[in-house]
This record gives sequence, structure tokens and C-alpha cells, in this order.
Amino acid sequence: MLRYPIKFLLLALPVLAAGCNHKITNTGAVAMDSAIVQPIIVSEKVQFDSDDPAIWVNPQDASKSLVIGTDKATEGGLYVFDLQGKIQHNLVVKGLKRPNNVDVAYGLMLNGKATDIAITTERFTHKLRIFSLPDLKPVDNGGLAMFEGETAPEFRDLMGISIYTSKAGKMYAIVGRKTGPKDGTYLWQYLLTDDGTGHVKAKLVRKFGQYSGKKEIEAIAVDNELGYIYYSDEQFGVRQYYADPEKGNEELALFATTGFKEDHEGISIYKTSATEGYILVSDQGANQFHIFNRAGTTKNPYAHELLKVVKVSANHSDGSDVVNVPLNDTFKHGLFVVMSDDRTFHYYRWEDIAGKKLKINQ
Repeated sequence: MLRYPIKFLLLALPVLAAGCNHKITNTGAVAMDSAIVQPIIVSEKVQFDSDDPAIWVNPQDASKSLVIGTDKATEGGLYVFDLQGKIQHNLVVKGLKRPNNVDVAYGLMLNGKATDIAITTERFTHKLRIFSLPDLKPVDNGGLAMFEGETAPEFRDLMGISIYTSKAGKMYAIVGRKTGPKDGTYLWQYLLTDDGTGHVKAKLVRKFGQYSGKKEIEAIAVDNELGYIYYSDEQFGVRQYYADPEKGNEELALFATTGFKEDHEGISIYKTSATEGYILVSDQGANQFHIFNRAGTTKNPYAHELLKVVKVSANHSDGSDVVNVPLNDTFKHGLFVVMSDDRTFHYYRWEDIAGKKLKINQ
């Protein structure tokens, strides 16, 4: 879910040509590690209920990067951890009304200054809450109302969030909810800009996204470089769309439709080049991640082949995030952070997840 800062961006190539409604069926043998991968670090516990993490890479000193995690409760909050998993108590935001998912983005222009932000969904107020980074100060005038005009039960109860930053520098919030319509308008996308006072305002720019109706849509991830949105239609599969609202609402792919024990949950994207890398999807009930090819094939850019299944010690993981840059001597090739249902977040080295089959960034 991470949106990389400018200094860490890989050179982007042109977006690949559109396809139409590609349902991907995985064939052939898939590597399944028998050993459970252990985290290098387990964070200190949040107060109530850990749910979703996001990683902020400090552009001045990567060793001072932060992990922001939601504490999903009626009186929950955003917890902030260092790379040793220690809570940074002076930065924690308390009193949020059931914050669900969180994402970070880099360089939103506020008061003429490029500002990094953490953005979370506050389910019970139906608002997005936005805070500057790394100081976690509110920049949203108390919150931005979402899904206005919806009246059906739980149609305004926010859950998923991911940020798309276009090559032109426009920043968009893609927002999910507890439930919604099955007419292709489940997700709403908002343009984020300065309201003229140094605070963020949101303008609705499109409604899109198919929904099976099986459970809910929570996990959303954006590939900025290639311009795609992925989201988990729980107990059904992972869907892919263009991130640019001007490219239309055609579903590009539906994959990860088999082999999951329970819910499809957190989605993370590890990039090994401008176009290559891996899409990691949590198989919540099995305590494992299915890892798919990011690039597709030369014949079909939306053919996300299942490459590997990795078991982790994190239990019943709802959310995850990954970065591909060196952070410190512990995380030399990237960091994979996974929520565990014991109120913690687990920190994994990328090379431990990759094993011998997947690439690592040197």
C-alpha cells in the first residue's frame, strides 16, 4: 500500500495497453514453503485491536522510517512504531472512531509545501482522517465526509483506503466500505487538494468497482508506476482496474479466485524494477500469503501467475505493507509488515519471504 517518496521511485514505463475482463486461472506447480517464516521483530501491542499497517520511508534517513498501524476500536487510534517495533507515544493519535485501514503518500501540496501524509478511514463517522508526516498533526479540518448521499445500511461505513499519485502529481484517495452496491460502483475515488488554508479537501471524481456480494471489500492497493488499482473482493478474488479515472471503469483482471481458505485480505506490492515484482495477498484463515507475478506475461499483462505461497507466524492477518528499499542493517532488502490478531504487527525481512524463488533488491 506504500506510495514511495520521489527519491525512491523507480523509473516508470508507459502503461500497458488495456485488455478486457481477463479471468486468470493459475496452472502448473506452485512453490509452497513448509516452514513458517518468523518475523525479525514483533511490535509492542496496541490497546484494543490491531488491523492494518502502512510504512513511511523517511527521505532524509531511512533508518528513522516509521510504521503506522490502526487500532480498530470505537475509541481506537493510529499507532506509530519505529523500526524496532517500539511505540512512539508522542506521535500516537487517540480517540478515533474505529479507524480501519491506513495508507501513506508523499508530497501533497499544502500551503505551498510538499507534505507527506497518513490517511485512515474512520468507520463510525464516515470520514477520512488525514495527518501530516512525520509529526502526525491533523490536516483535514476534523475529517472529510465520504459516500455522501448513500442511505443503505453500512453503505457509508468506511473500511479500505489507498492513495494513487499520478505521474502528473495529482493525488487521489480510493475508498472502500463495509458493504455496497453490485452495480459496479462499490469504490469511490476522490481528488485530494489544498482547500486554500493548508488543509485537505476531497472532490469525488468517479465511482467504480465490481462486487460479488459475498462479504466485503477492504484491502486496496495501488501500483503508482503502472497505474493500477487492486482490491480484495473477500471470498471471491482480487480485481484490477486502472487508477487514472480518465481511463475508464473496465475491469482488467480477476485473479486469486482459488486456493484461499477464508477471506482475501491485505494486498502489498513489492517492486523489483519499473514493471516487475510481486503482488502479495493475505489468505487470512490459513495464516499465509499468496504471491503473484506483478508484470503479467508478454501476451497478457493481466495474467498474474501464482508463484509461491508463504506461511507466516502472524495470525489471521488482515492488513500488510511492504517496501523494497534498504532501511537499516536489519532490513537491507526491504521490509514486510503484517498485522497479527494479538494486537501486534510483525516485521519480516523481504529476503526471508522471498526465499530462493523470488528476487530481492540489492
